[in-house]
Amino acid sequence: MSQLEIITREAAPGPVLELLGDLDYDTAGRLRALLATLALRQGSRLVLDLGGVTFCDSSGITALIVARNHALAAQAEVALADVPDHIMRVLRIVGLDQIFPIEPGSAAAM
Repeated sequence: MSQLEIITREAAPGPVLELLGDLDYDTAGRLRALLATLALRQGSRLVLDLGGVTFCDSSGITALIVARNHALAAQAEVALADVPDHIMRVLRIVGLDQIFPIEPGSAAAM
């Protein structure tokens, strides 16, 4: 079974979710469940730090879209941070690099 650790931190602009491990069929539900409990304020910013993601399949892509939709429904912003090259390739293939703001550094550094 794949492993995914999600570390949640609060930053001044809003929550930061640091993902570590595989974001796939076995683990994406954990991210979706966490997002459902995450209260976002209008104007806040949700950051998904992907620096520790080792693998992402279509279920992981769907979970990222769920995160975006959750933020937009709350009139909040969403961004991806520290996206590894192998995950960036997947985002480019499916066009998500066009809809997500992508920060070059880790969310911890922001």
